[in-house]
Amino acid sequence: MFRGANAISLDAKGRLAMPSRYRDELVSRCDGQLIVTIDAVDRCLCIYPLSEWEVIEAKLRQLPSFSEEARRLQRVLIGNAVDLELDGSGRLLVPPRLREYAGLDKRAMLVGQLNKFQLWNEDDWNALAEADLAAIKQPGGLPDELRDLIL
Repeated sequence: MFRGANAISLDAKGRLAMPSRYRDELVSRCDGQLIVTIDAVDRCLCIYPLSEWEVIEAKLRQLPSFSEEARRLQRVLIGNAVDLELDGSGRLLVPPRLREYAGLDKRAMLVGQLNKFQLWNEDDWNALAEADLAAIKQPGGLPDELRDLIL
């Protein structure tokens, strides 16, 4: 499971160094083979170990081809998916088009999301994290079934 928010830097070529605490897990789990694509909801990127991505592809393959919503989701996720590989230094090269979509520059946040990572522009992540926490703290900010998860 991947968890935690990690401040990272992208170099001038768009490479990010995967935090060392995840590297061994990624090498053993997927031999450093990853998939990056745009997030279908938030303006960030999702980075999946190849085995996790293959589960998503299998589900997308089962969707009815005559459904416009299914085709739309397939175009967004699969059409933007790029294979990545951890290099010998534990770095990933994020393609320019995807960096541009997510507004990534030098400062970024790599956020563990259980079976994947999200890669955010640091300012966007900080603003969203603050807004999410404020919303949760509001009376009625979480339905009871979600509040029960953390109490």
